Amino acid sequence: MYADNTLTPRDATRLCALGTLAIGPSRYSALVNAVRHFVSRVMGPSLDLMGNSIELLKYEGLVAPVEGEGMEDDATLAITEDGMTELRALLRANMRSASSDLNKLVVALKFRFLHFLDATEQGDQADILVEVCENELARLDDLRQHHAGDGGFLIEWLDHDIGELEARLAWLDNFRERLKAAPGAR
Repeated sequence: MYADNTLTPRDATRLCALGTLAIGPSRYSALVNAVRHFVSRVMGPSLDLMGNSIELLKYEGLVAPVEGEGMEDDATLAITEDGMTELRALLRANMRSASSDLNKLVVALKFRFLHFLDATEQGDQADILVEVCENELARLDDLRQHHAGDGGFLIEWLDHDIGELEARLAWLDNFRERLKAAPGAR
């Protein structure tokens, strides 16, 4: 993780692999393909993200072959208790305020695997997602105000982006309220 407790590209890939195995065991080759598919569909192909090895997860004891299978090349892997602990730690990570392809991936991964956190932690993550969206909206509003008198098409583009962020913020606020109303919520 970065010093501000946000995910690096490597951490995002780990989160995807561990979350995929938390859903259920998978053959090594299927896991690699699932991680590659998800990551590349959210943010496009990236060597930074594809370089992470599932072998490292095995070495760290976060995943292991299912009982009865050896260490063959395409063994069926399952997440370990240490892997579940790591998955939850990665899910609880902070978000960077700046909009980026990596942030888009992290948000998608949080929504994909948020159900592996308890109700309070889910609410905390919803709070983080709302705060990131509010910060992004404030940043674009400031940019729009600063360039309001400029010619060109910047204001039109910013209004489009601001509209999308306002819709996202409304959706996130609604999502957060649904989490708070759910049984077992804080």
